[in-house]
Amino acid sequence: MNDDNEATSDLVRVTFHLGAEEWHGSATERLWAEALGDGRYRLRNSPFYAFDVSAEDVVLAKEEGGGLEFSAVLERGGHSTYRLKLSKGIDERFGAQWRPLAALGCSYEQGPDALLSVDVSPASDIYDVYERLEDGARAEVWDFEEGHCGHPLRPDDDED
Repeated sequence: MNDDNEATSDLVRVTFHLGAEEWHGSATERLWAEALGDGRYRLRNSPFYAFDVSAEDVVLAKEEGGGLEFSAVLERGGHSTYRLKLSKGIDERFGAQWRPLAALGCSYEQGPDALLSVDVSPASDIYDVYERLEDGARAEVWDFEEGHCGHPLRPDDDED
């Protein structure tokens, strides 16, 4: 078993500071990252709580108190992150709603309390993904929130 401060398979943990007043009550979240040199790290998993970052983003982190502390996003990896709070856990209804998302290039990590962190591949059509996320919410299989949209968006049709 690894201590959270130990590196695993050349990966290290980068700490993100959160608002402890948020619904999850966590003051920090640590994400796995690959060291690239010069204080740069490529995130290797999707966050459950932190906003404005996604898997494959390159971030700047500084050594503080024996660990690595997030400072800034240096380069976007093109991924998006959504969080699902499941109504009943992973069951048949979940499977029926999840299959179309998996077919669109999404994957997930399971967290605490029926929480999933969904990674949306850069190759995915973010509009199709969002529609499927809304389908699951309408079916009361999950609630969801956007952690970060790293996909390019189409200009609003109402803008001239």
